[in-house]
Amino acid sequence: MDPQPRRENEQRQRQQAEIRIPGVEAWIRDIPPITRTWAFACVVVGIAIQCEFIAPVQLYFSWKTVIHDGQFWRIFTNFMYFGNFSFDLAYHLFFMMRYSRLLEENSYSNNRADYLCLMAFNAIILMALSPFLPFPFLSSSLAFSLVYIWARRNPHMRMNLFGVITVSAQYLPFCLIGFSWTMSGIKAETMGDAVGLVAGHLYYTIQDAWPREMTHPTGKPIIVAPRWLKRMFGELRT
Repeated sequence: MDPQPRRENEQRQRQQAEIRIPGVEAWIRDIPPITRTWAFACVVVGIAIQCEFIAPVQLYFSWKTVIHDGQFWRIFTNFMYFGNFSFDLAYHLFFMMRYSRLLEENSYSNNRADYLCLMAFNAIILMALSPFLPFPFLSSSLAFSLVYIWARRNPHMRMNLFGVITVSAQYLPFCLIGFSWTMSGIKAETMGDAVGLVAGHLYYTIQDAWPREMTHPTGKPIIVAPRWLKRMFGELRT
């Protein structure tokens, strides 16, 4: 066999690999930092559980285990697990990545610290409600709260839902809850989305609607990141 075609074929394969790898790296770099960090943490936790390095029981949020047993990591790991590998996992991860990225890029491109405060506020609301909820993990609820906030800030954008129907963004959260209910019934998945909607609505009311319509006519935000956090993100010079 002539070695020349073989060498040419190997060279083409190397060139294709060199093209693909930077493409993946560029795609990852293009994801804004907070969304990228959260997504990476979710993937790592999911793989660790799938490989049985850790168990979900070690990660879920419980006030008792956090306060009395000092297991403070649950405050964070509770938002990093979307469930076992399944269609529901892919469904929620997709919406987490898509709408967290859109929100971070469009509303907080120069205010990453404020975006982190948004997530912290919603997380605190969800943890406060957790004793009354029938599910141990709040990651899907947090992701859905971001979908709701994005939808309220972009109400007239037209969205193609699953390639079937087109709706205004303001109706997107309710359509997704309806879809979840159709797929799983009134179960933890549907309730998780509904609770996320409540948390997102509370944030939107305090941060957007109330300042604009009642307290501050100029729309001055109420929830603002502390100066030390802004310095950490390089948004405030010392």
